[in-house]
Amino acid sequence: MRTILLIDDEQRMLDLIELFLIPHGFKCIKETSGQKALGILKKEKVSLVLLDIMMPEMDGWEVCEKIREFSDVPVIMLTARTDKLDLVKGLESGADDYITKPFDERELSARVNALLRRFPKEEKETEMIIYGDFRLDKETYSLQFRNLKVPLTLKEFFIVEALISRPTKTYTREQLLHAAWDYNTYTDIRTVDSHIRNLRDKLKTTGFPIDEFLKTVWGIGYKWN
Repeated sequence: MRTILLIDDEQRMLDLIELFLIPHGFKCIKETSGQKALGILKKEKVSLVLLDIMMPEMDGWEVCEKIREFSDVPVIMLTARTDKLDLVKGLESGADDYITKPFDERELSARVNALLRRFPKEEKETEMIIYGDFRLDKETYSLQFRNLKVPLTLKEFFIVEALISRPTKTYTREQLLHAAWDYNTYTDIRTVDSHIRNLRDKLKTTGFPIDEFLKTVWGIGYKWN
C-alpha cells in the first residue's frame, strides 16, 4: 500500500482528500503544519506529497523547496488560485504537478496515479515489519517476538500491521475498522474490540508480553506502545 502525505492547514480539506484517496488503495498521513510535515517526510516512507500552497508560517512553495533539499518524492501542489504565475512558481519550486480547487475524486485519483506511473517503481516492499523485538511477517501472516511466533487471522494481521507501523500513534476504533475491513464496510465498530480481545488472549497464551504493548487509550481507541 502506497502512502501519501497530505499537507494543508484546513483539517476539513485533509479529511476530504483522505476520503477521496483511501478507496483507491492509498494510506494517508495528514499534517496541518509544513514544518512538522518535513519531519514526517524524513522519517516515513512516502510515495507522494499533496501540498496546499496557501498556509500560514510556511507556505507551500517554501515547503516544496525544503522537500527538494533532501527528497525526490513526487509533489502535487493544491491551490484555490488560478493565476498562471502560481503554476510557474510551483513548478520552479520543485513541484511535479498542480491541481486547482475545487476538484473531484476522479480528477485527484487520476492525477495521483498518473504521477506515480511516471516515477520508477519502488523497490519490492519488505516482507517484514520490524519494531524492537517484534517482527510482523507479511508472507506467513504471523507475529514474532524473539523466539516466539504466533499465526494471526487476516483481520488480526491488518490490525497489528496498522498499530505496529506507527507504534506511538493512538488509533480510533474507526481507523482500525478501516484498516482491517473494507472502507465502506457496514461492520459494527465494536467488532474491533472483539478482535483486540481475542488477539490479546492469543498472544498472552503464547507468552508474548502483550500487557506492555497493545494498550487501550480510554475514550479513544488503541495504540501499540
